[in-house]
Amino acid sequence: MAPEARIKILLKNSATALCAGVVVLSSFSLGAEAARRHYRNHHHHLPHLPAAPPRALPYPQLPLPLEISGAQYMPLAWADVKGWGDDNHLAAFKTFRASCKSINAQTGATEPKALAGSLNEPCKVAKTLELSDDAKAKTFFEENFAPLRISRLGEPDGFVTGYYEPVLEGSRTQTDIYNVPVYRRPSNLFVRGYKQDSVSLPNKGPVYRKIGRRKLVPYYDRGEIEDGKIAGRGLEIAWLKDPTDLLFAQIQGSARIKFDDGSSVRLNYDAYNGYPYTAVGRILIERGIIPREEMSMQKIREWMTQNPDGAKELRRANRAYIFFREVNLSDKDEAVGAQGIPLTAGRSIAVDKSLHVYGTPFFIEGELPIESDRAKTPFHRLMIAQDTGSAIIGPARADLFFGAGQEAGRISGRLRHPMHFVMLVPKGLDPSVRAARLPVPDPRPSEKIAKLFPQTDPGKGTTKPAAAAASADNKTETIATAGPVPLPVPRPAIEPAPEPQRPVKKRPHRQQ
Repeated sequence: MAPEARIKILLKNSATALCAGVVVLSSFSLGAEAARRHYRNHHHHLPHLPAAPPRALPYPQLPLPLEISGAQYMPLAWADVKGWGDDNHLAAFKTFRASCKSINAQTGATEPKALAGSLNEPCKVAKTLELSDDAKAKTFFEENFAPLRISRLGEPDGFVTGYYEPVLEGSRTQTDIYNVPVYRRPSNLFVRGYKQDSVSLPNKGPVYRKIGRRKLVPYYDRGEIEDGKIAGRGLEIAWLKDPTDLLFAQIQGSARIKFDDGSSVRLNYDAYNGYPYTAVGRILIERGIIPREEMSMQKIREWMTQNPDGAKELRRANRAYIFFREVNLSDKDEAVGAQGIPLTAGRSIAVDKSLHVYGTPFFIEGELPIESDRAKTPFHRLMIAQDTGSAIIGPARADLFFGAGQEAGRISGRLRHPMHFVMLVPKGLDPSVRAARLPVPDPRPSEKIAKLFPQTDPGKGTTKPAAAAASADNKTETIATAGPVPLPVPRPAIEPAPEPQRPVKKRPHRQQ
């Protein structure tokens, strides 16, 4: 055999042996399964090795009865709910019972959320009761719910703001004074998964403008709509005289418009254009125009009135735009929430619909500036989730509904405060029930057993053996000790074999 051929065979065998050595050593550093995977990747011709069976857990995998993304919660006793006994429970019961009309009417699969369909049972009980006594209403909640302190993960409190229904002056036709259009939903607005004529499209997720039968593009933003992109299509419900009025009505999600002839129209949220909501108040704070501690809707309105050019730029910084629909309500009725029932001033709240179920009671406790800008009015009230909003995000985040009109607007406009949240969970989902079913960990060994098997740390030297300690105490019995677990021998350094040089043959120089 030629010397060159022998050298190639030796090199090939050395490489194979070195690769096999890497795989063996990998079992110490990467684990058995990683070594198998490495070996299969480098030796495709070998048979497939079965994966190790999954390790059995030492405790049963019980399904969680209550899971709320990004939340932390702690069961409480009713006596630990601060201010619980001071509330008007009968008013809360009436608001909850109104939500039950919608809950009991639901058919089909329940929502894949924390409480899912568990509110059906308390609602069935509430339907049979005609309460007129506050003590009995309090007993109803205590017998059918369990209190659960809830907040965003890593935070001690929740956060509340306020909202209301603006009452605005308007006109059914465009005039020199009333020239700000209030639009209904355009026919070319499209949301995947919904028919174009569906009632109350979602306020989150992408929204498209449908061109022809198939082409979809993002819908117009606020600036484009204000510049007249959808004007002249018969979409105008009414006309207002101030674009700030329209902005605030869109932020609140509803409005009452009164006309010169004494008639009025009630408007509710119907759809949005697909852009995320940007708080104009936050922009004014970040630019140093209004201090954070002085921020309110009244301050925003004052600044926008005094700075019309800046107000236009500020409005367009919030690219989201709301479309309305007319609702059949008298002036005596409150606005209709996303649950589809009239809201109750001082008892209804808007919550994050992606986490919570409409009808859920929340006890909110703390201090709010209700009586005046700087007042610290004690607030401990059982509220019912009946609405939602695009800016309401998180497990302990609520928008408190205060009714309609200027006074409700003044109160709600100055609310931006941390508060304690206690969610009332139906007894069927009490988290403490699952905790009672979980097994208790094995007890720690006694001190006597621990001395028989001391733990040693090879990196820090050995501790005094238990046998030596026993002989020091004049005890003659033999005591077994646990020796340290030997570590794998480190990989030896392997010097690569020098590659033999191929002899160079001298060739005569060719003349050109």
